[in-house]
Amino acid sequence: MNSKKIIIVGSTNMDMVVKTSHIPAHGETVLGGSFFMNPGGKGANQAVAVARLGGEAIFIAKIGNDVFGKQSFQLFEEEGIDTRFILSDDELPSGVALITVDEAGENSIVVAPGANAALMPLDLHDALAEIAEASVVLIQLEIPLTTVQFLVQQASAKGVAVILNPAPAAVLSEELLSHVDIITPNKTEASMLSGIEVTDMESAKVAATAIRKMGAKNVVITMGPLGALVLSNGEFTEVPSQKVETVDSTAAGDTFNGALAVYLSEGKGLVEAVRFSCEAAAVSVTRLGAQSSIPYRNELIASKLA
Repeated sequence: MNSKKIIIVGSTNMDMVVKTSHIPAHGETVLGGSFFMNPGGKGANQAVAVARLGGEAIFIAKIGNDVFGKQSFQLFEEEGIDTRFILSDDELPSGVALITVDEAGENSIVVAPGANAALMPLDLHDALAEIAEASVVLIQLEIPLTTVQFLVQQASAKGVAVILNPAPAAVLSEELLSHVDIITPNKTEASMLSGIEVTDMESAKVAATAIRKMGAKNVVITMGPLGALVLSNGEFTEVPSQKVETVDSTAAGDTFNGALAVYLSEGKGLVEAVRFSCEAAAVSVTRLGAQSSIPYRNELIASKLA
């Protein structure tokens, strides 16, 4: 297929972020430091990553008819994302995420999905022709599972490559996974999917094998500072990550997935695409915020990373 279009279907939120010394325990109040708001949501982050890294991004989402929704829509247009299939809900508010970031750059997130939870299969019908012509469909789990199931079936039936980022972690059926070309869990998500605790590359290999047996054609487990593990055609490849000082890991996974979709849409092989994705994600963790941390393709080229 000659098309390089990448369809991203997923959530869009307004992230409200507080920097603090440590993430509070149950019942604990912590006096935090700086506060800022930043557009986020896994779907939106991935759409922005696709656009900034050189892909042709078409985003399908549902926002509230409120100030956050209007602000997000305007930002997508400024990023050069195709917004024709972003719907507005008059009843539900836009999604909101409350994020705490500790001194080590690790985060804790609570999401109020709002309109994201109302993105249903019927909402995708106007976009089915575009989906059929895409090179890649990229999807996550911050929208209803029935919509995810419908989308992967539609894309798979048209021979369109499906990347599923199974975040937040959830139990998925073998029927759904059978339509997925590449699944990209992190350690936590891989542990939930496989029933095997992932702590290092060796345990990741066991988990990846189990996930592959559940139906996904290729498995890519992101391992944070260790990089990523790829299981493709029965072979494992360990892709190391750059050594960087982590400031904030928010949207690192979304940057990785967006980068992966871009390189695959350009006809690159999976391992090469994962290497590029690790490099893009490494840049993102050196910056604060979600979409504000996502690099542009020319930044990676300037540092000889793309």
